[in-house]
Amino acid sequence: MTTPNTTPAIILIAGHWLGAWAWDEVVEQLDLDHSRVFAITLPGLDDADPDRATRTLDDQATAILDALDRPDVSAEHPAVIVAHSGANGPVSLVLDRRPDLVARVVWVDSGPMASGTAFAPDLPPEVTELPLPAFDVLSQQASLDGLSTEVLDRFRARAVPEPGPVLRQRIELTNPARNAVPTTLVCCSISSAQVLDMARGGHPMFAAVAELESVDVVDLPTGHWPMWSRAGELAEVIRSAVLSPRPARPGSSATASDGTA
Repeated sequence: MTTPNTTPAIILIAGHWLGAWAWDEVVEQLDLDHSRVFAITLPGLDDADPDRATRTLDDQATAILDALDRPDVSAEHPAVIVAHSGANGPVSLVLDRRPDLVARVVWVDSGPMASGTAFAPDLPPEVTELPLPAFDVLSQQASLDGLSTEVLDRFRARAVPEPGPVLRQRIELTNPARNAVPTTLVCCSISSAQVLDMARGGHPMFAAVAELESVDVVDLPTGHWPMWSRAGELAEVIRSAVLSPRPARPGSSATASDGTA
């Protein structure tokens, strides 16, 4: 008798300027059935799309919901979403709209957005898109630790400007069931102690974390792009989260500083 595959579908979504390609090294090292792993490029981040600069967070959320619209994904067999950095906007919308389809969300150096917030609400309306900044500027906003010159060159060559509407749009959330989805916070450029302290203090970046009902916290010390700087260890963190989608004790903590979750 053939044993049924009980591994949930895994949707990998990278942050600003990045497409599905950003996960290549993680997928290669992910010790799971690769037929169940789907890295997607969000609308607005496909450089072949002539209308990409007009794409919105709603377009991106719809694309994620389309990725979840699979015969093997349902309320009985929900998927795991892995969201890096600026993917938190559309993923927060998805969790609000269809929390029943998500067994666990793994935030990679990121976290859920609070209702009414936007990534860059003051971005002038005439700015149609935001290219990847110079690295000396970017490094003041997010840690580049662990990235070689070769990786930075690839980042620069393959980055796609982020659509202005995505950055300006405020998200509106109404479904408290989103907070019951089991969550793993993978803390890289900011430690878990700092993240939880900011959440408790109501810091706008992490205020929504305080509303989560079931959280695992994993420290993976590195820069803001661990899919390149510590791909193997991040793959192991994801594997552990995927195989343990059950609710965790709120506020529980683990560490991956030695490569284990």
